[in-house]
Amino acid sequence: MKFPVTLGAALVAAMLATACGKKEEAAPVAATPAPAAAPAAAPQQTVEVLHYWTSGGEAKSAAELKAMLEAKGHLWKDFAVAGGGGENAMTVLKSRAVSGNPPTAAQVKGPAIQEWANEGMLTSIDSVARAEKWDELLPKVVADVMKSKGSYVAAPVNVHRVNWMWANPEVLKKAGVEGMPKTWDEFFVAADKIKKSGNVALAHGGQNWQDFTVFESVVLGVGGPQFYTDAFVKLDPAALTSPTMTKAFTTFRKLKGYTDAASTGRDWNMTTATVIQGKAGFQFMGDWAKGEFTAAGQKPGEGFLCAAAPGTANAYTFNVDSFIMFKLKDEAAQKAQGDLASAILSTEFQEVFNQNKGSIPVRLGHDMSKFDDCAQLSAKDFVATAQSGGLVPSIAHGMAVEPAKQGAIQDVVTQFWNDDKLSVADAQKRIAQAAAAK
Repeated sequence: MKFPVTLGAALVAAMLATACGKKEEAAPVAATPAPAAAPAAAPQQTVEVLHYWTSGGEAKSAAELKAMLEAKGHLWKDFAVAGGGGENAMTVLKSRAVSGNPPTAAQVKGPAIQEWANEGMLTSIDSVARAEKWDELLPKVVADVMKSKGSYVAAPVNVHRVNWMWANPEVLKKAGVEGMPKTWDEFFVAADKIKKSGNVALAHGGQNWQDFTVFESVVLGVGGPQFYTDAFVKLDPAALTSPTMTKAFTTFRKLKGYTDAASTGRDWNMTTATVIQGKAGFQFMGDWAKGEFTAAGQKPGEGFLCAAAPGTANAYTFNVDSFIMFKLKDEAAQKAQGDLASAILSTEFQEVFNQNKGSIPVRLGHDMSKFDDCAQLSAKDFVATAQSGGLVPSIAHGMAVEPAKQGAIQDVVTQFWNDDKLSVADAQKRIAQAAAAK
């Protein structure tokens, strides 16, 4: 979502044109004063929110946020854009921004937040953040993503853990696998047993983002959080071409032998269904997969198992949904914007939204007693890794690097997964080149 110079200029031109048009309006003709009337009630302030929460649980959560805002005297104007995992919403948002008519707030995440801020489009919400002590409520690594030049310009909604491993306990029992594997060596031993028992060992949907989701967990498990940070946050060429990355690519390629022939192009939820139905043993996917298990009437520890991906128990790849706040001239609109930011971080909304979404509250220390075992484990690890340095942004889900570099590296990973003739050495060279490209 990097703005080219021409687009930045278009944004400025559109905004100036709108402003000038307002200044040149003719002054109204004076009229005979009307009789004094009773003061009118203050009009409701419309808050237009662009988002892509359109699934059942997400829409229910958006309705909760709407109710909270309207309870404060504001009028919620829903601007939901379905499809594309947010790509469609970003296309609509850019169009609105170019026309000089952005919404009050929009669902945007990761480095794209800074790209909007660099265009001068966003407003500071530090007054709310200071009053509610966001710097104490949020892990620094998350807070930093929400800021531009030291000021908060976005409000975080939730935390998805990406480095999850899901499993069907009956498939594991049938194969003689006891417990969830903690290392990649243990995983391959378990996978061999499942394959021998007649089931698919690894459920995988062959789409580029799914390939990248698995790969980042492999890199994290093989190299640890500091190596992951060097490779996928700093894009250090030494890390990308290192023996550790060689081992990660080798491990990743080995996983393909445990997938089924029908995996190519399969959606993630249909892939989760193969685990639910007892056709496959394991799946590597973010905690949104939990919604599929629970929708099927299964409970953690009974119908399905959850654990950190092999080698990543002391690390946590996060994906945070958030809302950026656009500059508004009207003071009443600015107040409504602050109320929206406050509502997003409120304990009430954090609890309702995340129980519906499968994620966890972004607030540190949130009471997790009403959440399931997997969510409680996620919250525990979220706090622990925030303190230990093991909390890292997901590159596969737009949290670590700018979208162009993410896409280029992801393409190499998918090429490697699909082309057995592409060597590990060549794949390493290609991701280093992709990371260095401007």
